[in-house]
Amino acid sequence: MKKYDFLWIAVLAAIIAFLAAPVTHQIFISLSKAHPYLMAAAKFFILASMGELLAIRITAGDWKVPSGMGYRAVIWGLIGILIVIVFEFFSSGVISAMKKGLLPSLGSGFAHNLAFAFFTSAFMNGLFAPTFMAAHRITDTMIDLGSGKMKGMTKVSLATVVTKIDWYGFVSFVVGKTIPFFWIPAHTVTFLLPPEYRVLAAAFLSLALGGILAFAKRRTVKQTAPES
Repeated sequence: MKKYDFLWIAVLAAIIAFLAAPVTHQIFISLSKAHPYLMAAAKFFILASMGELLAIRITAGDWKVPSGMGYRAVIWGLIGILIVIVFEFFSSGVISAMKKGLLPSLGSGFAHNLAFAFFTSAFMNGLFAPTFMAAHRITDTMIDLGSGKMKGMTKVSLATVVTKIDWYGFVSFVVGKTIPFFWIPAHTVTFLLPPEYRVLAAAFLSLALGGILAFAKRRTVKQTAPES
């Protein structure tokens, strides 16, 4: 293990300890309820960025800070804000549809809760996730092509960005595999939790999200790179 492996693990352990300790856990819950957008931005800013760094560590074999890391982290923060309303939008929509008989409610108890969680996760990941992931791929590629500099990014055209992206790899792996086999099950578990704990689950899923998307991007780049 490299020294930065221990640093990354230590930061993650500190976050877990902060969330697990009764006093700080309650502070976290209270702040999340009082300032949902700000707290969501902070969670995604930190944890999803850690996921990106971890993906680079796995694929490159060493710790490297990607160009424009600050911009990437800010975008993750904005995504966190978006996720707050998306979670509420889809969960409330599913509840309403179940009450109107548009979706099966499966009675009461665990079966009802499981149906709610699954439908919420399935609709959210089926309708929202592909668009969100594609938009994130576009911003990420723009940062790459601009070498992480604002001056460089302003000179990159949207046509160049869209052409550069491996859309086949995106659809076949990110959409075709991670959504049905990871995100729908993971968010089903998330929506089985009481509302006050979903924010904690989302925090750690944002770490996984950063890692999966960064890993997928580097995976497709490696596959399409010309042989020397």
